[in-house]
Amino acid sequence: MKVNIGDYPNPSVEVQIDKQDTWGMDYTLAHVILPMLIQLKETKHGSPFTEDSDVPEELRSTSAEPKENKWDTDSNFHARWDWIMDEMIWAFTEKCEDDWLIRDDWEEYQKRMTKAFSMFGKHYENLWD
Repeated sequence: MKVNIGDYPNPSVEVQIDKQDTWGMDYTLAHVILPMLIQLKETKHGSPFTEDSDVPEELRSTSAEPKENKWDTDSNFHARWDWIMDEMIWAFTEKCEDDWLIRDDWEEYQKRMTKAFSMFGKHYENLWD
C-alpha cells in the first residue's frame, strides 16, 4: 500500500508501507532511526539543552567546572548530549538485534532500553544538525 502523507508540507512524498511493516513497527522503525542517529552524531554541529536528570552524575552541570560567565554553557554541555545520543543509538541497535530478549539481566537491560527510548521521544525535536 502506498500512503500519501497529505497536502502539507510536501504532497508529492509517498511512503511504501507493507502489512509486515506494522506487525513489529518498533522493529521496522528502529532500522530507519538507527542509521540516522549514527549519522547525526557523526556530523552534528551543536547540542541542545538537556536535563541533568537524564545523565549520570559525572556529566551533570553540577559536576562541571565553574563557568566564567553565567550565560556560558558548562564544560559538560556537549558531553551530556553525546551520552544521550549514545544511549539512544545503543537502544536502537539492540532493538535491531533478534536476540535481545534472551538475557540473564533482562530487567535492568529493559529498564535501560525504555529510558533510552523515552529520551528519544523527549528529545525528538532536538534531532537536528
